[in-house]
This record gives sequence, structure tokens and C-alpha cells, in this order.
Amino acid sequence: MNAQLILGAVALVVVAWLAACAEAGIARVSSFRAAEAVRSGRRGAEKLTQVAADPTRYLNVALLVRVACETAAGVLVTYACLTALPETWEALLVAIAVMVLVSYVAVGVSPRTIGRQHPLNTATAAAYVLVPLARVMGPIPQLLILIGNAVTPGKGFRKGPFASEAELRAMVDLAEQESLIEDEERRMVHSVFELGDTLVREVMVPRTDLVCIERHKTVRQALTLALRSGFSRIPVTGENEDDIVGVVYLKDLVRKTHISREAEADLVSTAMRPAAFVPDTKNAGDLLREMQQDRTHVAVVIDEYGGTAGIVTIEDILEEIVGEITDEYDRELPPVEELGHDRYRVTARLDIGDLGELYGFGPDEYDDEDVETVGGLLAKALGRVPIAGANAVVELPDRRTLRLTAEAPAGRRNKIVTVLAEPIGPDGAGFPGSADRPDGRDGRDGRDGADGTGEEKAER
Repeated sequence: MNAQLILGAVALVVVAWLAACAEAGIARVSSFRAAEAVRSGRRGAEKLTQVAADPTRYLNVALLVRVACETAAGVLVTYACLTALPETWEALLVAIAVMVLVSYVAVGVSPRTIGRQHPLNTATAAAYVLVPLARVMGPIPQLLILIGNAVTPGKGFRKGPFASEAELRAMVDLAEQESLIEDEERRMVHSVFELGDTLVREVMVPRTDLVCIERHKTVRQALTLALRSGFSRIPVTGENEDDIVGVVYLKDLVRKTHISREAEADLVSTAMRPAAFVPDTKNAGDLLREMQQDRTHVAVVIDEYGGTAGIVTIEDILEEIVGEITDEYDRELPPVEELGHDRYRVTARLDIGDLGELYGFGPDEYDDEDVETVGGLLAKALGRVPIAGANAVVELPDRRTLRLTAEAPAGRRNKIVTVLAEPIGPDGAGFPGSADRPDGRDGRDGRDGADGTGEEKAER
């Protein structure tokens, strides 16, 4: 009698082993791989295609078979132990130990390893059994899922027990290893998962990098600022930079001035559009869907105190998925390019200490905790975000003066990439002044410099 029970339990464990193999194999066979099997003339490919077209249904069937066989095998082993051993507690302990070992090794580890290593063969063999078995069972597996959802807190499973995010990531890595997808595609899929955990504050353009225009400026000044800065959408401020009242688009400015040249004297507030505001704690993925639905390309990010934290565009969010977006004008630049006569073209990210090496002062001599780069030094001297052509004069430790000039922007965000550094004498010789811009306009404040001469001087 006990021998028959043990044989029955072994048979049930074997069926559970096969069901676990089927689960692992089906989970790793896509409809694309099934279609490839059909084109290659693989035996059983038609049934495999049927399984790959609705994997949830057949995974539920395999799961039901595995659980039923494991449970039945446990009952048989327990009954056999109760009849063979005199003490009930001894029989229960032995039955538990045997089933834990069998379930872990024979059902938990071994079949899943084989299913993952040979998914196509495993899924094809399982399709011969699962397709007719699913017809016989009908709606029973789905009904059990619905019952499980009813007693499970939360939303439960809609179609059945899906793989976790970690398992899906592992499947993507496996697909890349098997050359089903490219490495760049694998990274993109991982980035999609990470976007769900990304906040807007992590992808926005910070307030310190914003180029804004006041609402009382003219359309001509806004158009000049857009052309000089390279930005096609510029926030419009009211009383201060925390008071963003709208966004002006380059297309609207051009359309307005094209219709009537007299419109250049109109206030920029007549051409701006309403601004969309979002909190900096908003999920970036949710914001992307909202911006697509509302056809909004830019939103103003607000911090917890109600101040402006920055702005975010659709491109900023997409860069989290596809990586940095560059254009045909972007190129790798050397950190320092000598132009002769102590004139240098340096990158905006060049450390001030490296600038000191060019002009003979040490890092301790120019001690400024507020800035660390040449771009930061120029921005501090200007008191605003530098745009192309903006220049300022800074004083070096030995009382010499140095003119820094922002050159043409580059990249999608139109950041200043290079800065021209050149020393000037005490009489200001060689300083171009306002002659560089005949109209003396800046687009932001209507002047090329703080005093209208083109020169902005900042002392340490």
C-alpha cells in the first residue's frame, strides 16, 4: 500500500516538474520567436504560435497543474508516513521534510533552470499538452484567478500572475544575450522602467539656467533674445523670476512681426501663451503622458514653497529614455585653445584653477566659493544666464582685468559651450564696447550691458 502511495507521489512530482518547465519556457518565448519557428519549418511551431499568442491563458493552466500535483503529492506522502510510522508527530515531520526537499529541488530549481536554458524546445513540447488541456479546462483557470483577486488586497491580477519588474528586466537582458535585441534597445527598455521612478526635479532645466524675459519688454526684444540665445520657447516673468506669467514662442513672435512691422513695439505679453505648472515631485512618466494628451511641450516646475524651480520639456523627459539628444553642430572641443596674445578659447566647464594656470595665479589666490567654472564666473559677473555675445570684465588677483565673452551656444538646450578669455589693459584698450552691436540691445533688458556700453565689470 505504501509503495503504491509513494509511486503515485513520484508520478505527481514528475507532472509538476513538467508543468514548472512549461511555465519557465513559455514565459521566455515571444510571438516573434514563435513566428521564426514557423518560418524555419520547426515541428510543432503552429501550436507554439497559438500558445505565444495568448501566453497568460496557458501559463495559468500550467500553474494550476503544478499546484494541484504538488498538493496531491504532499497528501500522498503524508498518508504514507502516517501509516508507516508509529508516532503522528514523527510522520508529519518526515512528510514535511520530504516535500520541502522535493518541491525545492524537483519543482523549484531544476525545471525552471531547464526551461530558461531551452525555452523554445520546452515551450514547443508543452504546447502539445497545454493546448488541448486548456480546451478541456475551459474557464476554470481564469475563474480561480478571479477568486484569488477577490480575496487579495489591492487590485490583484487582471489576467493572471505576471512576472515582477526584476524578472522582466532579466528577460530583456537574456534577449540581448541571445542577440534578439541590440544593446542600445536593452538600455532603452531599462530606461523606461526607471522613468516610472523618476521625479520631474531630476530632469528639469534648473532655474539658474533659465533665460527669461520680462512681460513689459517688446516683441522686438523678445525676438532678439530668442535669436541670440537659440531658444524657441522663453518663459515670461512678471515681478520677478518666481512670477512666471506665460511662455512666448518664437513662431508666434515671427508670425506677429510678419503680419505687421508695427507689432515689434507691442508688449511681449500680447504674444505669450499661458504657462502650465507642475510640482517638482510629479512623476516624469505621468507628466509625459499628460503633455502628450494636452499637446504641451513645456511646463514650469514649482517647488514646495511655490517658487519657480525650473522648466521641463518633452525632450527633457525623452532624453531619460533615449539618452542625450545632440545635433549636427555638436562636436568634441578641447578644454583650452590658444589664440595668441594671451587669448584663449576655453570650455565653459573649465575649472577656475585651470584658468589660473593660464594667467599665472594659483587656486588659493582666487577664492570664490560661489563659482567653480569659467561659465559660472561669467554668469556671476553678468548676474544672469549668459547668452551668445554676452561679455563681462572680471578682476584677477594681481589687479589685472580679464574679459570673458560667451560664444555661440550648442546642443538642444543651447548652453554656452565655449568662452573667449582675453586680458585687457588698464585703459580698456581692445575692448569693443557697444560697437559690436549697433542697436545696443540685449533682448533681455534692452541693453547690451549693465550701463548700455556693453561692459559689465565684477570685482571679487
